[in-house]
Amino acid sequence: MSREPEMTATPLTADAPAAAHTRAAAARVVDLHKVYGKGEAQVRALDGVTLDLARGEFTAIMGPSGSGKSTMMHCAAGLDAVTSGEVYIGDVDITRLKDKALTTLRRDRIGFVFQSFNLIPTLNAEENILLPLAIAGRKADPAWFDTVIQTVGLRDRLSHRPNELSGGQQQRVACARALVSQPEIVFADEPTGNLDSTSGAEVLGFLRRSVDEFGQTIVMVTHDPVAAAHTDRVVFLADGRVVDEMREPTADKILERMKRLDVRVKPDAQTHDAGA
Repeated sequence: MSREPEMTATPLTADAPAAAHTRAAAARVVDLHKVYGKGEAQVRALDGVTLDLARGEFTAIMGPSGSGKSTMMHCAAGLDAVTSGEVYIGDVDITRLKDKALTTLRRDRIGFVFQSFNLIPTLNAEENILLPLAIAGRKADPAWFDTVIQTVGLRDRLSHRPNELSGGQQQRVACARALVSQPEIVFADEPTGNLDSTSGAEVLGFLRRSVDEFGQTIVMVTHDPVAAAHTDRVVFLADGRVVDEMREPTADKILERMKRLDVRVKPDAQTHDAGA
């Protein structure tokens, strides 16, 4: 999808994160800290992140290697426990939930798309898409299922198993699986990382349509400026903090911003996140 609007950027500090948008938040994190290890081996992955993620919006989380972007997403999605701070899905503070309640909330209100697809090889595409609902003992809404299948463009491949599908088709199956339960928010961690440029563009186009046509909320961690240019808003992390944001992004503007962030953090040899 060709998108070349002008960029509007708002410089941020750790004390003044991106919260100026008027839409209600589908999810938010408040003064989020995540620390791994103790003593000299301690790694501070997140250092006071506060961020609102607006409903019906496509947000990219970017930053240099070690900036804490994947850790932030995993904490926001309830996949990783926080050291301190609050994480809300809607009005529910998930940091206060017991394991069973958190599992139920993730199943019923959150969708996930990951770089590795995570499809079950013995199930066909339709069975993979419906698997989360089957586990929950629920049936798909027929009209919504039909809409998702039509949008994902794999109606003639539903009987095929993952090894009979291309990488792009497998990831579109994974996207459909994330959307079929009609979650409040979808978290996508490098969803195009294992795909060629054509397949990646197909997946990004599908995610973009799900926001524009269905009002879905999507948060995507990515290192790719081209992928991030499909979103409405890019939030930049560095050293475990929110340091900037950009609306109506373009790949060139994102790349320029990332270069500046990379230069800023390079003198500090200590990264704050063992992952991304």
